[in-house]
Amino acid sequence: MLYGLVAVLLSVGGVLAGAWYGLGLLRDWFSPAAIVVEAYLLKGCLSIRMLADEGLKIRRLLKLDKLVEARYAMRSLVSRDTSLLDSQQICGAAIESVTENATDSLVAPLCFFALLGVPGVLAYRLAQTFDSMIGYRGKYEYLGKAAARLDDILNFIPARLTALLLILSAAWYRGDRANAWRIARRDHRLTASPNAGWTMAAMAGALRVQLVKVGHYSLGDPTDLLQPGLINRSVAALYIVSAEVVGLFILLTVLKSLTGY
Repeated sequence: MLYGLVAVLLSVGGVLAGAWYGLGLLRDWFSPAAIVVEAYLLKGCLSIRMLADEGLKIRRLLKLDKLVEARYAMRSLVSRDTSLLDSQQICGAAIESVTENATDSLVAPLCFFALLGVPGVLAYRLAQTFDSMIGYRGKYEYLGKAAARLDDILNFIPARLTALLLILSAAWYRGDRANAWRIARRDHRLTASPNAGWTMAAMAGALRVQLVKVGHYSLGDPTDLLQPGLINRSVAALYIVSAEVVGLFILLTVLKSLTGY
């Protein structure tokens, strides 16, 4: 575990310090160039469009009854074995992935941008990459434990903010707000991750479905049947939450400039 901790802290800290120093020098030398570079780097750290496109691709394949192709396409969204998933399981997994990654793809990066600028976003993305590469159970679990714990810490507030926005805006994607709140409170502890359960349980409640990863968790109640059209609604929720977060970020920026804080 010590090796993993040292690797993560040195790498993430190095990126944060290096980006802070490098972008600061560029800003002092030629600020328009710094703005362009920072905008390019920030855009590269946000992946809402790609996430939505992958979710909608799964929906199209399921609508065409191309189950084998859908199983193959799911590999870009989830880490689980997709080779034996049926159409409902694929539908559920796509909804889970779109919902959970709303935090990683936009909400968390913008939170760290607000706190530490582009260097904070880059450091967050590197920490997330470490978690996805080595933060798993198995032979090298202790090597990746530090990466997994750091990812949990960094996403603690963003995940809960995402879940709250999913609940509050449920009516906009034809969801059940009261049920989303009830299921999020009841089932958020059922996942191994202390963060992912909040967003996925909120979506399960909003869509009135049960999201299941066999042998790991079961979120929500099977009130309605899982079907491809629900992926559309989860993608709509993704865009709605994205717009709300960007709007909130702009509002806070304006207030900060007006108050001087």
